[in-house]
Amino acid sequence: MSAAVLPAFWVIIPAAGIGSRMRADRPKQYLELAGRTLLEHTLDCFLDHPRLKGLVLPLAADDPWWPALPVAGDARVRRVEGGSERADSVLNGLLHLLELGAKADDWVLVHDAARPNLARADLDQLLAELADDPVGGLLAVPARDTLKRVGADGRVAETVDRSVIWQAFTPQMFRFSALHRALADALVAGVAVTDEASAMEWAGLFPRLIEGRADNLKVTRPEDLDWLRQRWAHKG
Repeated sequence: MSAAVLPAFWVIIPAAGIGSRMRADRPKQYLELAGRTLLEHTLDCFLDHPRLKGLVLPLAADDPWWPALPVAGDARVRRVEGGSERADSVLNGLLHLLELGAKADDWVLVHDAARPNLARADLDQLLAELADDPVGGLLAVPARDTLKRVGADGRVAETVDRSVIWQAFTPQMFRFSALHRALADALVAGVAVTDEASAMEWAGLFPRLIEGRADNLKVTRPEDLDWLRQRWAHKG
Protein backbone atom coordinates (compact mmCIF):
# COMPACT_ATOMS: atom_id res chain seq x y z
CA MET A 1 0.00 0.00 0.00
CA SER A 2 1.41 3.39 -0.93
CA ALA A 3 2.14 6.08 1.64
CA ALA A 4 -0.53 8.31 0.04
CA VAL A 5 -3.35 6.11 1.40
CA LEU A 6 -1.92 5.53 4.85
CA PRO A 7 -3.91 7.10 7.69
CA ALA A 8 -2.68 10.26 9.41
CA PHE A 9 -1.46 9.64 12.94
CA TRP A 10 -0.10 11.17 16.15
CA VAL A 11 2.87 9.78 18.08
CA ILE A 12 3.69 9.63 21.78
CA ILE A 13 7.18 8.55 22.83
CA PRO A 14 7.30 8.20 26.64
CA ALA A 15 10.85 8.97 27.74
CA ALA A 16 10.66 9.77 31.44
CA GLY A 17 12.18 6.48 32.58
CA ILE A 18 15.62 5.82 34.01
CA GLY A 19 16.47 2.41 32.56
CA SER A 20 18.36 1.15 35.61
CA ARG A 21 19.23 -2.20 34.03
CA MET A 22 21.63 -0.43 31.67
CA ARG A 23 23.88 0.48 34.63
CA ALA A 24 24.75 3.77 32.89
CA ASP A 25 25.34 7.32 34.08
CA ARG A 26 22.21 8.58 32.32
CA PRO A 27 18.82 7.31 31.15
CA LYS A 28 19.27 4.78 28.37
CA GLN A 29 17.51 6.94 25.76
CA TYR A 30 20.48 9.32 25.97
CA LEU A 31 23.17 6.72 25.36
CA GLU A 32 25.16 7.04 22.14
CA LEU A 33 24.58 5.06 18.97
CA ALA A 34 26.39 5.99 15.75
CA GLY A 35 27.24 9.48 16.98
CA ARG A 36 23.76 10.41 18.25
CA THR A 37 21.52 9.43 21.14
CA LEU A 38 19.10 6.54 20.99
CA LEU A 39 16.26 9.02 21.41
CA GLU A 40 17.32 11.05 18.38
CA HIS A 41 17.36 7.94 16.21
CA THR A 42 13.96 6.92 17.57
CA LEU A 43 12.48 10.31 16.75
CA ASP A 44 13.88 10.02 13.23
CA CYS A 45 11.65 6.98 12.67
CA PHE A 46 8.63 9.31 12.67
CA LEU A 47 9.54 12.95 12.12
CA ASP A 48 9.84 12.83 8.35
CA HIS A 49 6.81 10.62 7.77
CA PRO A 50 4.34 12.46 5.51
CA ARG A 51 1.32 11.31 7.53
CA LEU A 52 2.59 12.47 10.93
CA LYS A 53 0.21 15.02 12.52
CA GLY A 54 2.31 15.69 15.61
CA LEU A 55 4.67 14.11 18.11
CA VAL A 56 4.61 14.44 21.91
CA LEU A 57 7.55 13.53 24.11
CA PRO A 58 6.82 13.02 27.83
CA LEU A 59 10.05 13.62 29.76
CA ALA A 60 11.05 13.81 33.41
CA ALA A 61 10.52 17.33 34.73
CA ASP A 62 14.19 17.67 35.69
CA ASP A 63 15.62 16.03 32.55
CA PRO A 64 18.97 17.82 31.93
CA TRP A 65 19.94 15.97 28.73
CA TRP A 66 17.09 16.83 26.37
CA PRO A 67 17.74 20.60 26.09
CA ALA A 68 21.28 19.92 24.85
CA LEU A 69 20.12 17.93 21.82
CA PRO A 70 19.71 19.70 18.46
CA VAL A 71 16.27 18.12 18.02
CA ALA A 72 15.05 19.87 21.17
CA GLY A 73 14.51 22.95 19.01
CA ASP A 74 12.41 21.08 16.43
CA ALA A 75 8.90 22.55 16.43
CA ARG A 76 7.47 19.17 15.43
CA VAL A 77 8.40 17.73 18.85
CA ARG A 78 6.28 18.90 21.80
CA ARG A 79 7.74 18.20 25.23
CA VAL A 80 5.39 17.46 28.14
CA GLU A 81 6.02 16.33 31.69
CA GLY A 82 6.11 12.58 32.11
CA GLY A 83 4.75 10.57 35.01
CA SER A 84 6.08 8.02 37.46
CA GLU A 85 4.86 5.13 35.29
CA ARG A 86 4.60 4.63 31.55
CA ALA A 87 0.80 4.83 31.64
CA ASP A 88 0.98 8.21 33.43
CA SER A 89 3.33 9.55 30.78
CA VAL A 90 1.14 8.33 27.93
CA LEU A 91 -1.93 9.87 29.55
CA ASN A 92 -0.14 13.20 29.86
CA GLY A 93 0.82 12.89 26.21
CA LEU A 94 -2.77 12.22 25.21
CA LEU A 95 -3.97 15.29 27.11
CA HIS A 96 -1.48 17.40 25.19
CA LEU A 97 -2.59 15.88 21.90
CA LEU A 98 -6.09 17.02 22.78
CA GLU A 99 -4.74 20.58 23.03
CA LEU A 100 -3.12 20.11 19.63
CA GLY A 101 -6.46 19.20 18.09
CA ALA A 102 -6.55 15.41 18.27
CA LYS A 103 -10.02 13.96 17.67
CA ALA A 104 -11.67 10.93 19.25
CA ASP A 105 -11.13 8.67 16.24
CA ASP A 106 -7.59 9.82 15.43
CA TRP A 107 -4.91 7.17 15.44
CA VAL A 108 -2.24 7.46 18.13
CA LEU A 109 0.98 5.46 17.98
CA VAL A 110 2.98 4.89 21.17
CA HIS A 111 6.61 3.88 20.70
CA ASP A 112 9.46 3.07 23.09
CA ALA A 113 12.11 5.78 23.37
CA ALA A 114 14.91 3.19 23.35
CA ARG A 115 13.67 1.29 20.29
CA PRO A 116 15.62 3.11 17.53
CA ASN A 117 15.76 0.39 14.87
CA LEU A 118 12.14 0.56 13.68
CA ALA A 119 12.06 -0.03 9.93
CA ARG A 120 9.99 2.36 7.84
CA ALA A 121 8.47 -0.66 6.08
CA ASP A 122 7.23 -2.00 9.43
CA LEU A 123 5.74 1.36 10.36
CA ASP A 124 3.93 1.62 7.04
CA GLN A 125 2.71 -1.97 7.29
CA LEU A 126 1.27 -1.28 10.74
CA LEU A 127 -0.50 1.85 9.49
CA ALA A 128 -1.83 0.11 6.39
CA GLU A 129 -3.09 -3.06 8.01
CA LEU A 130 -4.77 -1.32 10.95
CA ALA A 131 -6.17 1.65 9.04
CA ASP A 132 -9.75 0.35 9.23
CA ASP A 133 -9.41 -1.95 12.23
CA PRO A 134 -12.10 -1.48 14.89
CA VAL A 135 -9.60 -1.87 17.77
CA GLY A 136 -6.04 -1.28 16.59
CA GLY A 137 -2.97 -3.29 17.41
CA LEU A 138 0.78 -3.50 17.62
CA LEU A 139 3.92 -4.78 16.00
CA ALA A 140 5.00 -8.15 17.36
CA VAL A 141 7.04 -11.23 16.50
CA PRO A 142 6.28 -14.91 17.12
CA ALA A 143 8.31 -16.55 19.88
CA ARG A 144 11.28 -18.38 18.41
CA ASP A 145 12.79 -20.18 21.38
CA THR A 146 11.43 -22.93 23.58
CA LEU A 147 9.64 -21.32 26.53
CA LYS A 148 9.66 -22.59 30.11
CA ARG A 149 7.37 -21.72 32.99
CA VAL A 150 9.40 -21.57 36.19
CA GLY A 151 8.30 -22.48 39.69
CA ALA A 152 9.05 -20.67 42.94
CA ASP A 153 12.04 -22.95 43.46
CA GLY A 154 13.67 -21.79 40.23
CA ARG A 155 13.06 -25.10 38.48
CA VAL A 156 11.11 -25.71 35.28
CA ALA A 157 7.42 -26.29 35.99
CA GLU A 158 6.40 -26.88 32.39
CA THR A 159 7.22 -26.15 28.76
CA VAL A 160 4.88 -23.57 27.24
CA ASP A 161 3.41 -23.99 23.76
CA ARG A 162 5.29 -21.30 21.88
CA SER A 163 3.02 -21.46 18.82
CA VAL A 164 0.52 -19.15 20.54
CA ILE A 165 3.10 -16.82 22.14
CA TRP A 166 4.20 -13.57 20.53
CA GLN A 167 6.64 -10.93 21.75
CA ALA A 168 5.03 -7.49 21.91
CA PHE A 169 6.92 -4.63 20.25
CA THR A 170 6.06 -1.03 19.48
CA PRO A 171 4.63 1.07 17.93
CA GLN A 172 1.24 0.23 19.39
CA MET A 173 -1.61 1.90 17.51
CA PHE A 174 -5.04 2.75 18.91
CA ARG A 175 -7.77 5.37 18.55
CA PHE A 176 -7.33 8.41 20.77
CA SER A 177 -10.52 8.10 22.81
CA ALA A 178 -10.37 4.34 23.25
CA LEU A 179 -6.76 4.44 24.44
CA HIS A 180 -7.39 7.38 26.78
CA ARG A 181 -10.40 5.66 28.35
CA ALA A 182 -8.63 2.31 28.75
CA LEU A 183 -5.54 3.83 30.39
CA ALA A 184 -7.50 6.15 32.66
CA ASP A 185 -9.89 3.41 33.80
CA ALA A 186 -7.01 1.01 34.45
CA LEU A 187 -5.20 3.56 36.60
CA VAL A 188 -8.36 4.34 38.60
CA ALA A 189 -8.87 0.61 39.16
CA GLY A 190 -5.27 0.15 40.26
CA VAL A 191 -4.52 -2.24 37.41
CA ALA A 192 -0.85 -2.44 36.44
CA VAL A 193 -0.50 -2.07 32.68
CA THR A 194 2.89 -2.67 31.10
CA ASP A 195 1.95 -1.39 27.67
CA GLU A 196 -0.97 0.21 25.87
CA ALA A 197 -2.22 -3.11 24.51
CA SER A 198 -2.58 -4.51 28.03
CA ALA A 199 -4.79 -1.55 28.95
CA MET A 200 -6.96 -2.23 25.91
CA GLU A 201 -7.11 -5.91 26.81
CA TRP A 202 -8.20 -5.05 30.35
CA ALA A 203 -10.97 -2.94 28.80
CA GLY A 204 -12.25 -6.06 27.04
CA LEU A 205 -10.81 -5.34 23.60
CA PHE A 206 -8.61 -7.56 21.45
CA PRO A 207 -5.69 -5.78 19.74
CA ARG A 208 -4.44 -7.24 16.50
CA LEU A 209 -0.84 -8.41 16.13
CA ILE A 210 1.06 -7.28 13.04
CA GLU A 211 4.22 -9.28 12.44
CA GLY A 212 7.27 -7.05 12.15
CA ARG A 213 11.02 -7.40 12.02
CA ALA A 214 12.75 -9.11 14.93
CA ASP A 215 15.53 -6.50 14.90
CA ASN A 216 13.12 -3.78 16.11
CA LEU A 217 15.05 -4.12 19.35
CA LYS A 218 14.34 -2.31 22.61
CA VAL A 219 17.60 -1.43 24.34
CA THR A 220 17.24 -2.76 27.88
CA ARG A 221 20.64 -4.17 28.77
CA PRO A 222 24.22 -3.24 27.78
CA GLU A 223 24.45 -6.16 25.36
CA ASP A 224 21.45 -4.81 23.44
CA LEU A 225 23.28 -1.58 22.73
CA ASP A 226 26.46 -3.47 21.84
CA TRP A 227 24.48 -5.52 19.29
CA LEU A 228 22.99 -2.41 17.70
CA ARG A 229 26.37 -0.67 17.54
CA GLN A 230 27.84 -3.65 15.71
CA ARG A 231 24.90 -3.81 13.32
CA TRP A 232 24.88 -0.06 12.65
CA ALA A 233 28.63 -0.04 12.02
CA HIS A 234 27.90 -1.66 8.66
CA LYS A 235 25.24 0.87 7.63
CA GLY A 236 25.94 3.05 4.63
